[in-house]
Amino acid sequence: MSKLGENSLFSQEQLRKMLYDMLLIRRFEEKVEQLFQQGKIHGTMHLCIGQEATAVGACAVLTNEDKIISTHRGHGHCIAKGTEVDRMMAELLGKVTGYCKGKGGSMHIADLDKGNLGANGIVAGGLPLATGAALTSKMKELGYVVVCFFGDGSTNEGAFHESLNLASVWNLPVIFFCENNQYGMSGSIKEMTNIQHIAERAASYGIPGEIVDGNDLLEVTEVTKKAVERARNGKGPTLIEAKTYRWRGHSRSDARRYRTRDEEKEWKTKDPIELFKNKLIEENILTEAAFLEIEEQVKKEIEAAVEFAENSPIPGEETLETDIFA
Repeated sequence: MSKLGENSLFSQEQLRKMLYDMLLIRRFEEKVEQLFQQGKIHGTMHLCIGQEATAVGACAVLTNEDKIISTHRGHGHCIAKGTEVDRMMAELLGKVTGYCKGKGGSMHIADLDKGNLGANGIVAGGLPLATGAALTSKMKELGYVVVCFFGDGSTNEGAFHESLNLASVWNLPVIFFCENNQYGMSGSIKEMTNIQHIAERAASYGIPGEIVDGNDLLEVTEVTKKAVERARNGKGPTLIEAKTYRWRGHSRSDARRYRTRDEEKEWKTKDPIELFKNKLIEENILTEAAFLEIEEQVKKEIEAAVEFAENSPIPGEETLETDIFA
């Protein structure tokens, strides 16, 4: 875990808030997993439990005007960028108070007011959109930076290479942030690529490629901050590869037969929340008692979100053909 030191990028209050956000993501996903098992959430979902430091670390160095584009595994990105958990919960439960009025579900949450341009269920689908958003920023001189989250499975799609190439040629203010959780669906990254690090592919497009421990929140913030400053100063894109791990399966129907329980246990010893909590306690920024208070606040926020969602109405039949393209 990187050291905080006297020259930390963040105040003590901000550091505690980052811990709060990681715990909020964890508890939100545990709750929606429970609601899914109870039959209250339909369809499927893709949980990012174990990956909280990538979302919080990357978004911590962005302004409200900066943009993100998310993935099918996007709950953490939404929360880290400031999206409200009550409206997220309502969306997952299919209620009109959700961000997409209950019609988008888990994979299509967007919050334009917070700079969250949304997610989609297409592997690598966000990369061209992020490149376009960055082109808009540059052509209109809007000054915002775009962070595009995607998984390791996206890096063998044509959209990945096309987007990096255009962003490099046009010198666009975009950070391509690969959350390498070791598996694209049921395929190990070791079986899908013949290179050691995805970040090595940045060299093909003449842009920096950075490798970061995706479970080390401070390391993620440091590397992302450098990439954001580079983009904001007109020096173009960066490819960041954050090595992390998803504790759950690819989706709710995944029995995880392609990996061992010993491997999962080993990665859980690198829990980003525990690592950061212990770091704050070690540097006298947090106490065990204060952490228990944070846990209680998070619990209350999640309970309130569930109550809000369950008490919200479902969309009426008269809205069947509204807010849709076809």
